Amino acid sequence: MPLDPATAERRALITGATAGIGAAFTRRLAADGWHLVLVARDATRLSDLAAELGSAYGNEVETIPADLSTDDGCALVERRLTAGSPVRLLVNNAGISLNKPFLRSTAEDEARLLRLNVHAVMRLTLAALRPMTERRNGAVINVSSVAGFGTVMPGSTYSASKAWVTNFSESVGQSVRPLGVRVMALCPGYTRTEFHQRAGINMTKTPEWLWLRAEDVVDEALRDLRKGKMVSVPAWKYKVAVAGLRHTPRWLLQAVARDTRGRIGRDEH
Repeated sequence: MPLDPATAERRALITGATAGIGAAFTRRLAADGWHLVLVARDATRLSDLAAELGSAYGNEVETIPADLSTDDGCALVERRLTAGSPVRLLVNNAGISLNKPFLRSTAEDEARLLRLNVHAVMRLTLAALRPMTERRNGAVINVSSVAGFGTVMPGSTYSASKAWVTNFSESVGQSVRPLGVRVMALCPGYTRTEFHQRAGINMTKTPEWLWLRAEDVVDEALRDLRKGKMVSVPAWKYKVAVAGLRHTPRWLLQAVARDTRGRIGRDEH
């Protein structure tokens, strides 16, 4: 069991740690006795969260202010993953979406999305796995999305980036499993976080029953990791949705896809 030896010090590094699913992982792991390395762009929010957790639980809490859409930001976190007290769990949670379809986007915005959602996940996973496989102990959770299982948002490149994360995690997970290390893609559906607000996406018409709590997503993710799953889809309703996305004919999926970020009217071409 890579996460539970009683004699091993447990230390987790979490990106996007100050909000949403990242913050839920941070608080859950702190309550479970993990020492933490927290990564986010906002240094003030990071230090406030570290002080709160240190006071509440007595854990060691390190902070790394870093923008993972940049090479310098990734390099800072890579150095921490390969040096210092061993990190036994990496949670790649940082990510963004764009509130505009591809034809209205810019190369700069699309490159930033790919650098954060794809490039940073690849770099940090690689940096973490090298020492983990040498120790034959550790785990990586890459936060993906149900959206990665189908093109349900016409014109949005977010789902394409998450499809990569899920496929990447499964492939790498198969290669490191014999070495005692786990890699899992976490694929939640709509979750109550700051994510949509930060992207400027209006979610007021989304039915209440579709929403998940970040804390519940984290609980199920950690259970699935202990079970050895390579893909975790929290909540039965999204398990059903993923099965549908995987098996629905492409023509039918394209006919019913209705995400407004991706729709371009004829007069807007």
